[in-house]
Amino acid sequence: MLQKRTSQNGVRIISEHIPHVRSVAVGVWVYVGSKHETPEENGLTHFIEHMLFKGTATRSARQIAEEFDRIGGYVNAFTSKENTCYYAKVLDHHAKHAISVLADMFFHSQFDEQELDKERQVVLEEILMVEDTPDDDVHEQLWNVMYPNQPLGASILGTKATLETFSKDSIHQFMDHHYRPEHIVISVAGNIPDGYIDYIDSLFGHFTSNSARVDRLEPDSPIFHPGESRKTRETEQGHLCLGYPGLSVRDQHIYDLVVLNNILGGNMSSRLFQEVREEKALAYSIYSYHSSYEDSGSLAIYGGTSSNQLQKLQETIQETIQKVVDDGVTNTEVNNAKEQLKGNLMLGLESTNARMTRNGKNELTFSAHKTYDETLQEIDEVHIHHVQKLVTEIFAHKPAISIITPSKDNPL
Repeated sequence: MLQKRTSQNGVRIISEHIPHVRSVAVGVWVYVGSKHETPEENGLTHFIEHMLFKGTATRSARQIAEEFDRIGGYVNAFTSKENTCYYAKVLDHHAKHAISVLADMFFHSQFDEQELDKERQVVLEEILMVEDTPDDDVHEQLWNVMYPNQPLGASILGTKATLETFSKDSIHQFMDHHYRPEHIVISVAGNIPDGYIDYIDSLFGHFTSNSARVDRLEPDSPIFHPGESRKTRETEQGHLCLGYPGLSVRDQHIYDLVVLNNILGGNMSSRLFQEVREEKALAYSIYSYHSSYEDSGSLAIYGGTSSNQLQKLQETIQETIQKVVDDGVTNTEVNNAKEQLKGNLMLGLESTNARMTRNGKNELTFSAHKTYDETLQEIDEVHIHHVQKLVTEIFAHKPAISIITPSKDNPL
């Protein structure tokens, strides 16, 4: 059963007790991501996420890692375009220790100058790794095309130039502004020990921000742009992404989009997989995905193939889309997609980490929680006419395109 407690300072604690498991997953969620950064701050949210693992007043970076290894658990973190999460998963009898270490990292990280310089190099290597991985980089380039000169289109990792400007002072200033009690959710799922929620409240329920209270800051709604980005790299394959405007996660037709994505390129029986890979053998990797945020979203398609087949790949993708527009989707496709989505949702119930993530994101985004039965009902209510209407609306737009080719002899 899901329970919510709001601490006296505004921190929200969401807990889901699952007595038949032996693990506890706990995450500290912060409502700040790369889309909340100014151009000068680009990458700072992600850099702070790294720095919270680099040592506190009482623990070194090595000690933080060793403490979780010693108890057979793990600790990690991620930064997205809208949220940051620091999380751990441990056996239930180590749950208090796990959250105590996360709290130490959260409140007492030192941001030592030497560690700042070392981690700058680590993040730079992460940026270079993405640039050297064309099937990752092509997606980064696509977002920059879709949302140029907008925070949503900027890289979560930042750039070499912005990395060099980050300092202890800029970190403290950014955290004072964004790491506020009212922007923080602690999500817990698993075999929660007695008194655990009280213990979390004692750790997180009394701090205050060093700056004046502000409401949740939202950047201007991003505006989708068609356009093209082309790169040449020393690769064996060419890589292609097409992007279209999607839906906000708050949109009432969000499950229509989820079903559409499933039909288009979300699985092995999808239109794109069958046409591009099975019928024409144009690519090993071909898929579509949707990314939905509070105020916007996108539907993207990726394929990788040899350079002499890139043009044929793009033509086949666009022909497949046009066929969906002209002929529509079928009732069988819609029903199959709905059943797969429901299966994926219910299978996710077996993971305490998945439940912790679902609850944390829902609280940050909606401050509300649908039951699993309510979610299943919403999926069941997806109708073929709604999906087809969405097809017409989305693919009426000219796409954004990102291409990485192996040589300057670009075939497209």
